[in-house]
Amino acid sequence: MRSSTFFISTLKEAPAEAELVSHKLMLRAGLIKRLAGGIYTWMPMGLRVLRKVEAIVRDEMGRAGAVELSMPSVQPAELWQESGRWQQYGPELLRLKDRHDRAFCLGPTHEEVITDVARRELRSYRQLPRHFYQIQTKFRDEIRPRFGVMRGREFTMKDGYSFHADYEDLQREYLKMHETYTSIFTRLGLHFRAVRADTGSIGGTGSHEFHVLAESGEDAIAYCPASDYAANVELAEALPSEENRKAAAEAFREIATPGQKRCEDVAAFLKVSLNNIVKAIAIVRDSQLQDLPSRFAMLLLRGDHTLNEIKVARAIGAFRFASDDEITKMLACPAGYIGPVRTGPITVFADRSAIQMSDFVCGANKEGYHLAGVSWGTAELPELASDNIGDFRNVVQGDRSPDGKGTLELVRGIEVGHIFQLRTKYSEAMKAVFLDERGASRPFEMGCYGIGITRIVGAAIEQGHDERGIIFPSSIAPFLVVLVPIGYQKSELVRNTADSLHLQLEQAGFEVLLDDRDERPGVIFSEMELLGIPHRITIGERGLKSGMIEYQPRRGGESRQIPLDTALEEIKKLLC
Repeated sequence: MRSSTFFISTLKEAPAEAELVSHKLMLRAGLIKRLAGGIYTWMPMGLRVLRKVEAIVRDEMGRAGAVELSMPSVQPAELWQESGRWQQYGPELLRLKDRHDRAFCLGPTHEEVITDVARRELRSYRQLPRHFYQIQTKFRDEIRPRFGVMRGREFTMKDGYSFHADYEDLQREYLKMHETYTSIFTRLGLHFRAVRADTGSIGGTGSHEFHVLAESGEDAIAYCPASDYAANVELAEALPSEENRKAAAEAFREIATPGQKRCEDVAAFLKVSLNNIVKAIAIVRDSQLQDLPSRFAMLLLRGDHTLNEIKVARAIGAFRFASDDEITKMLACPAGYIGPVRTGPITVFADRSAIQMSDFVCGANKEGYHLAGVSWGTAELPELASDNIGDFRNVVQGDRSPDGKGTLELVRGIEVGHIFQLRTKYSEAMKAVFLDERGASRPFEMGCYGIGITRIVGAAIEQGHDERGIIFPSSIAPFLVVLVPIGYQKSELVRNTADSLHLQLEQAGFEVLLDDRDERPGVIFSEMELLGIPHRITIGERGLKSGMIEYQPRRGGESRQIPLDTALEEIKKLLC
């Protein structure tokens, strides 16, 4: 490929709205162009990267026995109403009507459509298992699209769905997909980690996320360096300390704390550690009962810990945070001063770490006051029932690993893949059934497997860049090598050498960009470094007179001179 017949459109500066490094560099390198909020045109250079990602995914999915199809991006409302997700999915589902006033949506995912395919086409256990996948454009109407392709509204995704006669076979395929995804992300040249995760709006009984490790990642990942344990912080179990609770040693007392509402402010005011304060959070539980007293409850955490809403909802059911008016009505004091002492009939739930505390500080349920010397198992604060104690917090650095093999470390990750055991959630709702060996009708066991194709490009850049631009892994770089002939338009020797080497490398199967533009060398070097092409060969008249050309790797390493008469073989070794 020659630059003069290709299309390169770089910028010296990224637009002001670009926040993440990947967003800035993709715009500067001309990989994408913004059309609207969260919607981008993939330009020729960026599309080459995208297609390479797709090719690796297709190759590995084919090896795993999955069969590709293509489903419509516009989906009828009836399917989503059957599954119960038409209202559940919320405003991210872009709804529309056709000229006949029939409701449709732009598909953010395709569980409903593929389940409809299966109930029409798969009627017998003899046709199972089946695994279908597609690589297709999705649309999710994000309330605040940001970070370029990392959280856009329109994006490309690989979504696969498997159908099985029993749960055992689903587990087999799930493990195969775990291995397949590991192979995919390894071939993509990414530093990644697979972690256990919550199933979210997709549903099911188990899932793993695949995260590219990067400081800019939106997700926190807990892992144990001494073992294979890894989980999204949303799911990672926070084990209590192995130490027994200390006996109460301080006198119970009320202390004036005017204007001190936050745990951090109270700790500073009283000159105590934040981990010696109990934080109280007022909530209202979802219930068939409409009266506030029966639904109002209080959650207790250690002051230095943060609430994990997913864990709480899993333990006690759906809930919301109480309003200031509700708190005042139930506890006769404003938020910021509430605590577990003198709560009356209000239900109290406590995290396991909070239960291990003694001689702690908490709100007094009295404006402007806190209590000190509070301990469990006293007249002021009786022990909680075991049903009201649970894991309600996010893990922190140094917590014991749930597998008992060390302590946890925390890193940031960008989710690029997610696999689910859907079980029968969709097949039962949509009456997708098959006949088993005994002729009985049974719902399919289902699996779901997604990869964010466009997000992978952004994640690769977040993981690979420097002050000069992108550093792509060789497997997905737009070109593997760029030839930069100095004075291509002026020197016949340079032109003939560059053309010959370009042809030979292409015939050897390498993707080569010959930059034959009439530009200054400094401009070309800067653009090629910005684009992240892994290898650069510079051909100049002065070097050719000495029988040499120059090789420069994009990722580290010094430039080196290569003899022209052995250049082809040496370059082949370097590129491989």
